[in-house]
Parts: sequence; C-alpha cells; structure tokens
Amino acid sequence: MSDAPVDLTLLPASARVGADGSLSIGGIDLVGLAGEFGTPLYVYDEGELRARCQEYQRGFRGRVAYASKAFLCTAMARLVEEEGLDLDVATGGELHVALHAGFPPERNVFHGNNKSSDELRTALTAGVGRIVVDSFDELQRLERLAGDGLLATVLVRVTPGVEAHTHEYIETGTEDSKFGFGLQNGDAMRAVRRVVEGGRLRFAGLHCHIGSQVFRLDSFAAAADHMVGLVRAIETDCGVTVDELNLGGGLGVRYVSSDEGPTIAQHVGSVQGVVAKAFAAHGVSSRPTLMLEPGRSIAGPAGLTLYTVGTVKTIPELRTYVAVDGGMSDNLRPVTYGARYESFLPARAAASRSLVATIAGKHCEQGDLLVRDARLPPDVAVGDILATPVTGAYAHSMASNYNKVLRPAVVFVHDGRASLVVRREEPDDLVRLDTP
Repeated sequence: MSDAPVDLTLLPASARVGADGSLSIGGIDLVGLAGEFGTPLYVYDEGELRARCQEYQRGFRGRVAYASKAFLCTAMARLVEEEGLDLDVATGGELHVALHAGFPPERNVFHGNNKSSDELRTALTAGVGRIVVDSFDELQRLERLAGDGLLATVLVRVTPGVEAHTHEYIETGTEDSKFGFGLQNGDAMRAVRRVVEGGRLRFAGLHCHIGSQVFRLDSFAAAADHMVGLVRAIETDCGVTVDELNLGGGLGVRYVSSDEGPTIAQHVGSVQGVVAKAFAAHGVSSRPTLMLEPGRSIAGPAGLTLYTVGTVKTIPELRTYVAVDGGMSDNLRPVTYGARYESFLPARAAASRSLVATIAGKHCEQGDLLVRDARLPPDVAVGDILATPVTGAYAHSMASNYNKVLRPAVVFVHDGRASLVVRREEPDDLVRLDTP
C-alpha cells in the first residue's frame, strides 16, 4: 500500500477535493457535515444510489429487485420505488419498513430461510408479490394459509451447488447451506412438483443466490447454467413453464484500492450472455423473465462513515492506535468477516498518508478494530474527522447497541443539500423498551 492520498475511485462520483485539500461529497464538505450532525455518521450520496439503480435498470433486460438487507430505511425504500426497482425483503421487519414507506407490496419479493406463519400471513394479507419458498416446512405453512383463502405465488429457492469463492459465512449456493432446496440431491425438483401438483400454491418460477461479495463471473455463469438446466427439466417432467428465473445478487464491490472486480455493466452483460447460451444449449422452449437482486453493489460504494478521533496511542516498535468514537457497533464487518477498509482525513484528503496505524473502536473488545494497517497523514490528532469509504452496505444494517453505544444518524447528500433520513439515537432510546 502506498503513501498516496485516498483513492477517489473508492468514493462516490461526486467526490471533490477542494483547493484547501478538503473533501466534499454531493457538494457538501464532510468536516462541516460532521460538525452539523455529529459523529459517528453514515453519509450516503443520493445521486450515487440513484445512478447505480439506473445502471442496473438500463443494462438488464428483466426485473431488478434491490436487496434491502444491504441498507434499508424509509427514505431508501422510497428511493428504490422511485427508480422503478422491486424490493427484496427477508424478514417481517424489513417488510414492515417497506410497507411503512408505501412501497407497492406487489413489487416485494419475500425471502428468508425460516419465515414464521405470522410473517407469511402478514405478507400474503398485504399482497406481497412473490414468496421465495425455502424449505418443505415452509411449503406446509403456506399450504395451511392457502386453506384460509390466502393465495401465495411462490418461487422455489434452489441451492445449485456452486462455489462462490467468498467468505464461508456469506456463501449460500453450495449443497451444505441453510438456504433453499438442493439441486443435486433432487429436493429442488421434489419441491417444484409439490407446488405444481398440490394445486394450493401458484408456481411462478425459480430462485438462486450463490453468495455475497462475489467477484468471479464464472461462479455466476455456472449457477445460471445449472438453473437453466432445471428449467428444462421442469418443462419436460412437470409439463409446466417457468415464468420467472431469479438469479439473486451478490456482485462484489471494491473496498480497498487493490481490489479488482467486474463493474455492474460487466456483470449484467455476462449474466445475460450466459443465460442466452444456456437456453440454447439446454433446448429451453420458454423464455422466463429474468430477475437480479443486487444490494451491496448499489448501496456499498454510495456510503461512507465519519468518525471523530479521540485517542492516538503509539506503542514504540509495535504500532500506533488511532481510536475513534465508533467501532464494531456501527460496522461489524471487520470483526465478523475480516473485512478490509481504507481510511483518510477529509480535511486533508490530498495529504500523503505515510503513517501506518490501526483504527480502533471504543468498545471493550481488543478485536474491535475497524482498519488494520491503515494509512493516515502523520499529523493525525485528537479531534480530527476520519472517514472510512464504501460502508454503505451492511454497516447501518448490522449496527447494534453493544456497550450501550448509540447508533449513528444517517444523512443523504445531494446537490449541496443534506437530509437527515435516520436520526441519531438518544440515551432514552436505550431504555425505551425496558419495563418498569
């Protein structure tokens, strides 16, 4: 890693370094933003979010559903609706936010490996468009609800047995997965037959998702080929057409300068090309509507997190710790997945970063380290605003109150305006649910 200033390609396209060396996003100076809203602070470039939604919409000949687990709040659900995407929700809580935001229920795709009867009933009563069924137990629950007069249109989730080449915790397409019906062991076809022959549920098609933070296009290609083979088998053995083929999401993003991976356009083009070849190779007569479910690749690069430096501790011959006012409660990924990030000082974004330091959080865990071997200007000091880019996905979503730390606010910036979309928690929020 070089001593160079922060790589601007890791930041939203609106990032600008001013004549004084300070950095702005969406026309807003980041240090001034921290002064107005406090830190830690999640900052999203609204224009970048919209541009990434639009890139999927332009390039993909099918449906696109935003995977809300990456980042969801009322404002984000409304932005996704305005950009014409569907919405992938995975719990009753995510569905509640979507409905609260006024998102059209028929454009919701409801996931989850253990949906309760109450969650399913709520979804069907609300008119959710697709239930991605994940197990035989869930099929039984849906069949009971159908007996109560609630119609369920389902996609059968398939684990295609594909290696995604990502962290084991976010790999979901292998046979040994808590998600979906196995393709190789025949469960996927048995599930389809049960839906088709049972007559109580409406079979709409198939779904698969091989994992998250995936860079290998050949992994997506292998999954698509397996799924198209299953489409052909269903046409032949069950005598029905597959109306929809949902290939999930998982496209990775660059977290550090050395990361290399496909762009949205390359990913979309590859998927469509592979599927077209697979249709021809397998002799599929129908042409199901294709769907993708990107989350990280929309939200991740559009967001960053601002912190205030509180302590600088140098241990001779070992390391320098730069402690900030957040940590694992606002970004759990480094602790959970060993995720890597870069860091910089927005006030001195053009400065050389010759100091190698460890960015530490404030929690009572030695492992609460946000960035190992971070590069910073050597004059970093208490009170400086520090930023970690590419935190738009799975930071806010996985945030907690560990050590009773308050969860940060979320701000959208665009064209020189800042909008508070999620307020910062206050101390009384920590006891709001406690009983007397």
